[in-house]
Amino acid sequence: MRVALGQVASTSDPEQTLGLVAEAVASATEQRADLLVLPEATMARFGSRLAAVAQPLDGPWASEVRRLACRAGLAVVVGMFTPGSDGLVRNTLLATGPGLDTHYDKIHLFDAFGLRESDTVEPGRRLVTVDVAGVRVGLATCYDLRFPALFTALAEAGAQLVVVPASWGDGPGKAEQWDLLVRARALDSTSFLLACDQAEPRAAGLEPVDGAAGGIGRSTVVSPLGEVRERLGAAPGLLLADLDPEEVTAVRERLPVLRHARQAREAGLPER
Repeated sequence: MRVALGQVASTSDPEQTLGLVAEAVASATEQRADLLVLPEATMARFGSRLAAVAQPLDGPWASEVRRLACRAGLAVVVGMFTPGSDGLVRNTLLATGPGLDTHYDKIHLFDAFGLRESDTVEPGRRLVTVDVAGVRVGLATCYDLRFPALFTALAEAGAQLVVVPASWGDGPGKAEQWDLLVRARALDSTSFLLACDQAEPRAAGLEPVDGAAGGIGRSTVVSPLGEVRERLGAAPGLLLADLDPEEVTAVRERLPVLRHARQAREAGLPER
C-alpha cells in the first residue's frame, strides 16, 4: 500500500483550498498512491469564521473533493467543517474515493493551552474505520492523539493503520509532544500511524492567525513499533511511504498487547 501525506497550509478561503486539494490529488496520483491524507481544517484554517465556511457533506466543497478523488481513482481523507447544532460546527474528516464515502467527526475537542475549541465545535460520538486497498484504516484528528484508548479501540475494531490529520498549535514543547505522541499511539495500537499536519504558516509564506492553532508541519509516518519511517519539515510538501500490512500482523504476534488487554478485560482484571 502506497500512502501520501499532503502537508499544506490552508487559508480562510474554501475555494482557494480546493486548489490545494486538487494539487495534492494530482501529485499523489502521479506517484501512484492508494491513499492521500490531508490535514485537519484543510477546508479553512482555524481563525476563520467556521460557522460561515461550514458546508454539509453534500455541499459544493465536499462534492468537488469527491469528484477529484473518484476521477483519480484515489482514496482521500481531508479535514473540513460541517454544520452542527445550535450554531456550532463539526470538525469533520471526509473519507472519499471509489467505493468510499463516509466521515468522522472529531471526538476530543481542544480545550487546552488557553484555547477552547468547544466554543465553536460540537464533538463527534462514534469511531470510524474504512477499507482502502484491502487495509482497514482508522480515523482520528489532532487532539485525539492525547487519548490512547481511542487508538486501541480503533485497532480492536480491525484498524491496521490510523490516519491523524492535524492542525497542531505551536508553542513551547509542542513539537516535542507531537513527536512523542505520534510514536506512542502507533506503539499503543501496534498500527501504522500517518500524522498529517498543517504546514507552519510562515514556512508557507502566510502570516499565522493570533490565538489559532496553525500547524507546525512535521507530518510523520510511524511503524507499528513506534519507529519514525518518514518525516517532513515545516514547509508544505508531499510525503510518500510504502507500507506492508503484513508487518502489522507480525508485530502483533511478537507484541500482543491488544490480545493481552482483551484477556485482562475478560478476566475482570484492570488493564492498567
